[in-house]
Amino acid sequence: MMVTKTGARKTTAKKPSPAPGSGASGGTAQRQAPHTFVRALAMLVAFAGMVGFAVVLSHLTLEPSQASVQLTHTNLEPGDSIRNYLRQPAFVDTVKQLGGNIVLGVPFGLLLPVLVPAARGLLRVTVATAGVMLLVELVQGALITGRAFDVDDVILNASGALLGYLLLGRRLGRAVHPPRRHFWQRRPAARDGA
Repeated sequence: MMVTKTGARKTTAKKPSPAPGSGASGGTAQRQAPHTFVRALAMLVAFAGMVGFAVVLSHLTLEPSQASVQLTHTNLEPGDSIRNYLRQPAFVDTVKQLGGNIVLGVPFGLLLPVLVPAARGLLRVTVATAGVMLLVELVQGALITGRAFDVDDVILNASGALLGYLLLGRRLGRAVHPPRRHFWQRRPAARDGA
């Protein structure tokens, strides 16, 4: 209750305290996890996107190319193919090869954090992408005519995933899934009788 200059009494309403478990405590608002339906819908859309991406990826990387049989060679030295592309005079071909491999990795960086909550994190997304693309490259080198294993493709794809994660994937993962508690944030369980 306050008294004004004129002597009239004025009552002020108190702000209600947050309900226990509401997520807001002591004036600091914490981010609420989205409703289960919204999370399920986001994961379904991410799954459909990943399936569509898998179809495009298999079409681009796992179809035989008879015209390329004489041109392909296996590259096990990191950076060798990248240097060769940067040395060639045809800038458009360089952009297609290097940029195309980077772009192929971006969907992993965008969709993995939404689809697989345990895959959230810069290192996890990069390693998962490198693992999948390593398998694709191994299949290309062993089974597909006119295709060869190239370690630089794996590096560029993982770089694309890293880029996609940093630009948008991190935010998407955080928007869909509740915050992850790291091992250093977890409190030890209370022991009985202690």
